[in-house]
Amino acid sequence: MTKAIYITVRTASTRLHNKALLKINNKPTIEYVIDKALKSKMAEHIVLCTTELNEDEVLCKIAKQKGINFYRGSIKDKLDRWNGASAKFDIKYFITADGDDLFSDPELIDLAFKQFDESNCDFIEEIPGKNVPVGVFTYGIKVTALNQVCKMKDSDDTEMMSVYFTNTNLFSVEQLKNIPEVYKRPEIRMTLDYKEDYIFFKTIIENFSMNNKKLDLKNILYFLDSNPEVIKINQFRQKDYLLNQKKQTNLKIKRASK
Repeated sequence: MTKAIYITVRTASTRLHNKALLKINNKPTIEYVIDKALKSKMAEHIVLCTTELNEDEVLCKIAKQKGINFYRGSIKDKLDRWNGASAKFDIKYFITADGDDLFSDPELIDLAFKQFDESNCDFIEEIPGKNVPVGVFTYGIKVTALNQVCKMKDSDDTEMMSVYFTNTNLFSVEQLKNIPEVYKRPEIRMTLDYKEDYIFFKTIIENFSMNNKKLDLKNILYFLDSNPEVIKINQFRQKDYLLNQKKQTNLKIKRASK
């Protein structure tokens, strides 16, 4: 089966303007996400999924420079974007990596790929704040399930799309399994939505660059354990983040025709 990582990103952002192009060490934040995806040992394709808006052409140029594919689709509907990318690149299942998750972890991504191979489930999730830091793993989706959701949903606002898989009782849903104990740090926030998140990432990345350290999740967690004040930079924003997610979550299903 053809496996892919979809990096979902737009330049438009409301809480932190143009966050995908903000620079840390003279490098746009989206490139950190791409570099993490490139470290996956199991992904056969990496696709940057963005919109058809002119402003997002810059993201496609970055994808080309990094040697990955890109797909341009719906402005609001990321499910439709993923569906189009899956058809174009003949993908069977994929792991999502949001454009604001700079420390999205390739080891956890590969664990999800293995889980798909072994269980043949439709959807793999890691509930935010349950096990791993928010931002190091999002979802795994089988394309046959995505096709079904795209046919039955009755909205193009699919920013918070997991409920179509988890709350309809139509799909086989699993939690991400075999997570290394060292990664189970749900109190840590690793996603880019607010200025404090940017300061958090900047602090870590610049420290690692200055000390020539490998920027992998295990080393990052060791650093944070030695510097707990860094965790506190954006930790308080997690409540705002979860409230915003709840507001945006809306399950709309088409009525069956008589």
